[in-house]
Amino acid sequence: MLMSKLGAFCAFLLFAGATAFSIPTLGRFLGFGSPWLALNLMVCFLGLMALARPFYRLRLPGWLRALRAWETDGRYYRLLAVPQFGVLLRSTPLRLLNRDVYLAAAGGVRSSVLVQLETAEAAHWGAALLLMPYLLSLVKNSRWSMLFWLVAVQVVVNVYPILHLRWVRCRLQRLATRRLAG
Repeated sequence: MLMSKLGAFCAFLLFAGATAFSIPTLGRFLGFGSPWLALNLMVCFLGLMALARPFYRLRLPGWLRALRAWETDGRYYRLLAVPQFGVLLRSTPLRLLNRDVYLAAAGGVRSSVLVQLETAEAAHWGAALLLMPYLLSLVKNSRWSMLFWLVAVQVVVNVYPILHLRWVRCRLQRLATRRLAG
């Protein structure tokens, strides 16, 4: 266990070092206001958080962690096709991006899966927030075409994963409530 955490930490340090070197280099090449640099930052952040999972848990603030009543009934999630997004994730190689959020990977232990779901959700919130200054600068500079594409990326890479992770947390919570009641 210790060796696997040590290995994960070394992988994290190597990736962090490569990122620390490549981002400024790419920034000088593309320009620090480039949306391509913003996308690179977002993807690198998600990669760093994935590598950090074995030894560090990114947490959501309490107000963001709490599931709302309107979320638990699932109507809005179904309206936004979030369950279908989940099917897409489960039935394609995208499933391999985070195997820890599946009950099978946790040996059926819901509490372990909940921790991984919340950690993944926090990572996507962080990545979404990293992209926001670039989106605002595109609005300020009236770069509507690039804004459209970056918002589309934001929706696919961060917003829908956040919605899906919250939907799964709601379902797991309902399942736990049913088991306590039954």
